[in-house]
Amino acid sequence: MTRVGRVERTTKETSVKVEIDLDGTGKVDVSTGVGFFDHMLDQLGRHGLFDLTVTTEGDLHIDSHHTIEDTALALGAAFREALGDKRGIVRFADASVPLDESLAQVTVDLSGRPYLVHREPENLAPMIGSYDTTMTRHILESFVAQAQIALHVHVPYGRNAHHIVECQFKALARALRYASEIDPRQTGIPSTKGAL
Repeated sequence: MTRVGRVERTTKETSVKVEIDLDGTGKVDVSTGVGFFDHMLDQLGRHGLFDLTVTTEGDLHIDSHHTIEDTALALGAAFREALGDKRGIVRFADASVPLDESLAQVTVDLSGRPYLVHREPENLAPMIGSYDTTMTRHILESFVAQAQIALHVHVPYGRNAHHIVECQFKALARALRYASEIDPRQTGIPSTKGAL
C-alpha cells in the first residue's frame, strides 16, 4: 500500500506543490521563500518520518501570509489524501516535546472532523525573521481544515518565540506519525461508524 498525497494549488496569490509520503524516512525538500517556515516544515517531515516536498511561490512582496496559508492548506489536503480510507491506522496519538525552556503537548485524532484547540504563551515576540508568530495558529487552522483532523496543541510554558513555535511543530510531527502508523492488530477502520 502506497500512502502518498500530492496536491497542487494555484491562485492569483500563490502557486503551491506538495507531496507527502507517510511511510518515508524523513527526507525533506522545502522552499517557500519564508526561511523560518521552511525550517518548521523541515521539522515536520524529519520528526514525522514523512518524505515531504514543498515548493511555493507566493506574493512575498506583500507579506508572507498568503504563502504560508496556502502552503498549509495544500499540506493538509495532501496529508488527507495520503491517509486514504484510514484502514488499519492507529488513529489517536499524542506527543510531548521540550525545546530548552519550552514544552509542547500535542494530541491528535484522525477523525474526519476538523477541530483545533491551540494554546501558547501570550506576548510572543511578533516576528522570527520574516515569520509572523501569529501565523502559527493560522497554519494549524488551515492544516486541520483540509486534513480533517481534531488537533489539540498546548504550550504550557516557554520564553523564546523560536523555541515555542519549533517545539509545536516537532510535537505535531510525532503525534501525526504515531496516529497515522499502521496498527498490525487493526484490520479495519478504527471507528464504530465504519468510516472516518
